Amino acid sequence: MLPFFATCPKGLESLLTDELQHLGALELQETVAGVAFKGSLETAYRACLWSRLASRIMLQLSDFSMRSDMDLYLGAANVEWEQHIQPGQTFSVDFSGGNNEITNTQYGALRIKDAIVDRLNRLRGERPNVDKRMPDVRILAHLKRNQLSITLDLSGPALHQRGYRQQAGEAPLKENLAAAILLRSGWDKSSPLVDPMCGSGTLLIEAALMATDQAPGLLRRRFGFNAWSGHDDALWQSLKAEASVRATRGLKQCTTTLYGCDQDSRVLGFTRENAVAAGVAQLIQVDRGTLTELTNPSEQTGWLISNPPYGERLSDFPSLLGLHQTLGEKLREQFKGWHVSLISSSPELLSCLRLRPEKQYRLFNGALACELRNYRIADDARPARPVAEDFANRLGKNIKALEKWANKEGIDCYRLYDADLPEYNAAIDRYREYLVIQEYAAPKTIPEHKAQARFFDLVQATMAVTGVSGDKVVLKVRARQKGTEQYEKLDRREQWLEVQEHNARLLVNLHDYLDTGLFLDHRPIRKHLGELARGKDVLNLFAYTGTATVHAALGGAKTTTTVDMSKTYLAWAERNLRLNGLGGRQHQFIQADCLSWLTQPGADYDLMFVDPPTFSNSKRMDDAFDVQRDHIKLLGMLSRRLRPTGLLIFSNNKRHFKMDLEALAELGLSAKDITKASLPKDFARNPHIHNCWEIRWSTQS
Repeated sequence: MLPFFATCPKGLESLLTDELQHLGALELQETVAGVAFKGSLETAYRACLWSRLASRIMLQLSDFSMRSDMDLYLGAANVEWEQHIQPGQTFSVDFSGGNNEITNTQYGALRIKDAIVDRLNRLRGERPNVDKRMPDVRILAHLKRNQLSITLDLSGPALHQRGYRQQAGEAPLKENLAAAILLRSGWDKSSPLVDPMCGSGTLLIEAALMATDQAPGLLRRRFGFNAWSGHDDALWQSLKAEASVRATRGLKQCTTTLYGCDQDSRVLGFTRENAVAAGVAQLIQVDRGTLTELTNPSEQTGWLISNPPYGERLSDFPSLLGLHQTLGEKLREQFKGWHVSLISSSPELLSCLRLRPEKQYRLFNGALACELRNYRIADDARPARPVAEDFANRLGKNIKALEKWANKEGIDCYRLYDADLPEYNAAIDRYREYLVIQEYAAPKTIPEHKAQARFFDLVQATMAVTGVSGDKVVLKVRARQKGTEQYEKLDRREQWLEVQEHNARLLVNLHDYLDTGLFLDHRPIRKHLGELARGKDVLNLFAYTGTATVHAALGGAKTTTTVDMSKTYLAWAERNLRLNGLGGRQHQFIQADCLSWLTQPGADYDLMFVDPPTFSNSKRMDDAFDVQRDHIKLLGMLSRRLRPTGLLIFSNNKRHFKMDLEALAELGLSAKDITKASLPKDFARNPHIHNCWEIRWSTQS
């Protein structure tokens, strides 16, 4: 009886234990991501040949306590390496883990290598060579706390590499994880199986290998034991011959049909190539198609098993949500009475199926934690009730009230919904054919999972009501920004969209930044600036992307000066002007700290638009700026540039902002609150979105 150890992905330990026991293993002990067992050499060979779940099979050579560097060396030197490495052979050492003494895995591997070389040199008078890429014998060492385990790798390349995969799409399932999914699904190996998002066909091919009783290691050309001194080639060849007979018989007798489809014809080509290489192409039928085109290909009841895409970026989520919503509808409509098993790293997406799982399993796709959920579609399954019906009704009413108004105003971008219902706490903006959904932070009294579920329901309902597809829905998390955070990139698509706002054409970027480049609530203010600007010298301070400058220039401004601290947004502002056929020396763009710029000598202006941040502590600014505390200081500096008949339009987004009218009067200025008049129809429900003031010299009033 020899001691062995089999590794596997986390979550498969109990399945692997059952499999190894079936293959003749004894005294099995499960650990995290592996199973220790005992058996004959034949048992280990059978595990290498037949295990669908193991990643590696290793012969345990030594296990000892290690508290010092010398313990490591002496323990490794005590192993009878002459029984495992023949003269002239190469070897390698892989070291993992560590403790207080050995913190560097390369050093640990080096010390074991030294022990092996010294022992064999002493016994044979020659030093074996190390080959890290293709060694004859591969040694694995793992140090946990103060216990070191040294094993000999019998597998060679990881056992999930069956030998049939010619090509693969992005992020394919490992073959042993695919096998585990099939086993956990309860598939009986004879009923029809459908994978509607089959990619390069791993689930289908692993199912075919199971259905035909083909050993998953039969196609492999190389194992770790091939050059090992203890290898019994006659025994191995007899086991391979037995497996070949079983595979041939199984393929002839198999009547199982496996169906796959995918919208990517390229990866379907990979599926066909891989199935041919595995020798099971005759069992697998694949066709190109989207989920919306999915139909049940079999008259028999069977299993639908798949690995739907689950993405890692927020920008992918709406399309994935729509995909899962469609999948849930197709399952209820086309697959009544079927068993369904789906794996995902996003339980939230699986919840969008609107199905109740019978069983759930925790598995790992590499380091990524996933859930496998098993469902049974009822024989009388009916369409799921619409999600978030109250919200959907409100959104529908808002759209009906706003669409005609927006068309009449000549605007492409407007707000459809702004937390109208407290339990659906988000804002939804239309940008032509796109929707931007901004999630507001939920109150601390609402559990995170509940707030998240409501937000996903809101997104689903929005797509259903508007008919906008997931690839045109942009999700953003709205949080209070400080300093330069407002300028930080969220993505790198550089995807620009031209929109219309009254007589102005403007560029927005829906993906790359938290804001899109267009503050929708300031639309009436920009229009008003355009009406006031003819023949005037106009200053746009804290200018952002220069949209107010565009309106002023289109309104016939004599000159415009656009000042902002961000080089990125100033370049954006220049693009906005060029888009409208505007340019020339009369339009200046200045990158500067706005407060510092005001302290320098400069021109006077007839019309100013100033929209400072609520708070800023940018590294480029000398001091932190707080609009409530510092607005009089700012307005005082602005007044030195304001001509006697000039007008300053001052706006900010601080809720409950209070203008210090007395201090303003001491500056010789008077202010008129025009907030109500400056709010557009689509922001009527949110009177605190901004506040706005017209400020003049008191002698004008």
